[in-house]
Amino acid sequence: MNMNLTNRRAMTGTALALLALLLIAVLVLANAFLRVRIDLTENRQYSLSPGTHKMLADIPEPINLYFYYSDRGTADMPMLRTYAGRVREMLEEMAADAGGKIHLNVVDPLPFSEEEDRAVSYGIQAVPAGKAGESIYFGLAGTNSTDGLSVIPFFQPDKESFLEYDLIKLVHSLVVGKKPVIGVITSLNMAGGFDPNTRAMTDGWAVYQELGDQFDLQVLNAASLKSIPEEVSALLLVHPKAPSDDLQYTIDQFLLRGGRLVLFVDPNADSDQSGNDPNSPEAMFASKSSDLPKLFKAWGVDYDPNQVVLDAGNALPVQVAPNQPAVRHLAILGLGRDSLNRDEVATAQLQNLNLASSGQFRLTEASSLKLTPLLQSSGDSMLVSSDRLKPPMEPGDLYNGFVPSNEHYVLAGRLDGKLKSAFPERSEEGHLAESKDEVHILLVADSDLLTDRLWVQVSNFFGQKVMNAFANNGDFAINAVDNLAGSSALIGIRGRASSVRPFTTVDALKRQADQRFRAKEEELQQQLSDTETRLTQLQSGKSNESALIMSPEQQAEVEKFQQQKVQIRKDLRQVRRQLDADIEALGSKLKFINIVLVPVLLTLIALAFVGWRKRRHG
Repeated sequence: MNMNLTNRRAMTGTALALLALLLIAVLVLANAFLRVRIDLTENRQYSLSPGTHKMLADIPEPINLYFYYSDRGTADMPMLRTYAGRVREMLEEMAADAGGKIHLNVVDPLPFSEEEDRAVSYGIQAVPAGKAGESIYFGLAGTNSTDGLSVIPFFQPDKESFLEYDLIKLVHSLVVGKKPVIGVITSLNMAGGFDPNTRAMTDGWAVYQELGDQFDLQVLNAASLKSIPEEVSALLLVHPKAPSDDLQYTIDQFLLRGGRLVLFVDPNADSDQSGNDPNSPEAMFASKSSDLPKLFKAWGVDYDPNQVVLDAGNALPVQVAPNQPAVRHLAILGLGRDSLNRDEVATAQLQNLNLASSGQFRLTEASSLKLTPLLQSSGDSMLVSSDRLKPPMEPGDLYNGFVPSNEHYVLAGRLDGKLKSAFPERSEEGHLAESKDEVHILLVADSDLLTDRLWVQVSNFFGQKVMNAFANNGDFAINAVDNLAGSSALIGIRGRASSVRPFTTVDALKRQADQRFRAKEEELQQQLSDTETRLTQLQSGKSNESALIMSPEQQAEVEKFQQQKVQIRKDLRQVRRQLDADIEALGSKLKFINIVLVPVLLTLIALAFVGWRKRRHG
């Protein structure tokens, strides 16, 4: 009897051990081959966007990614280690989703090792921030089957919201393998060389040189252009003055075929020198506006080439004459972070942009497109005729009749959606009546922001041009072109919330305590001021002989103030103590919920489920 019981117990124990081993094996195999994951985070931090899925599925050949991270060197950097884990998890998710087309290698480049030499040769940035000044590495290098190389030298934690975009952009650059071709059409002398208007040689604009370093620029002749070359992935159109119907039709068909457009129009372009004829006094009054009237009408874009935005909230100070105080110019704007869209790739990381005599965009009710604002005016702005800016205008004159409309005007935005041709009557061979997929157009209502004077100082240092940027205008132009020059899937990737979750309740408690603290301080200062005033009044009625002797009234006033001061200081300490108590109480409550309440609830749910199963099968 006892032997049979012992044998049955032994067999039961063995069976349980085998089942446990089987369960572990199934979990390991499922994790390795099935990779079943559920993302329950609020903002789906660990889920790839549809655009990323599409781009990973289209990778034609294997890509090698080398994630260089100094794991040992960052042992005392918890914030950086947390972000490094986020980067690695995103890379692992992309590698798993690519179906074997991405080979991920995680490398800890120890000092003086071959891995460190290889990281440096790839262009990974070494930052002296580790123990005893040891350099740490936190970057990514990617290679393809040829000689393609793309690098993120160092992952910036403040760019976490665009981590997915940066990673898939690196992969996309390795798939394409060459610079995107950008077609350029402009009525301005951006590239430099001989200027027929001034009859002199001029240097190219700094932004044009920067774009040339990033992209393959092809200048197109607007007068003779019949079609946009097939290799052009995006068109950069700057200040199109009096565009012909043929030019607008060419742009129309380019967009319907899937091309992208970055457009800079202007109601009053200061950089437009076409009317600068010293022999013609009327030239200074010639129009300096640009427009695409037929295309704007077809797109449902309301843009008036004769209206300028005046903005008191973003007006920059200008000095009209030497030895005179600067005056804020309502038409020359300095946009800060509050005026930039923080969720868009083109503007998310920018700090400030300078514009001059900008127009604005809005959609008509009939438009089928979506307009996403990138740059906006403050609410302290209004629209005026561009004639107000013609000579002999003075900056102070713009304040005459200035009445804010309380509207945030869209100075730059992105259009997305399906389009129909603006020229349905055309019957040329290969004419497209509508787009098959969504079109992407970036609109900017100012061309002057591209000029050097609004964002960069260019100097000559021993024959080399040195650029010192004081605004992000150049970055904005490059970001805009770069974003639209990629695939449609890349354009669709948006910034996501940071994984760093602020303690909003604690912050609210601190703000309330600070408000009470400041109120007590102000009360103390006011009572001190009242006491000094009272003492002065009492002192003024005394003779010179008794000026140094305090009267009974003065002594009583001082003693009263001292007592009030002690009481107020006690109140201030009580405010601080109450803040600490509130935070500690909140922490205790959270600990109770996490450590006691949640496990108890889960246990009760499990017991209820077991009881339900027994009743069902009993």
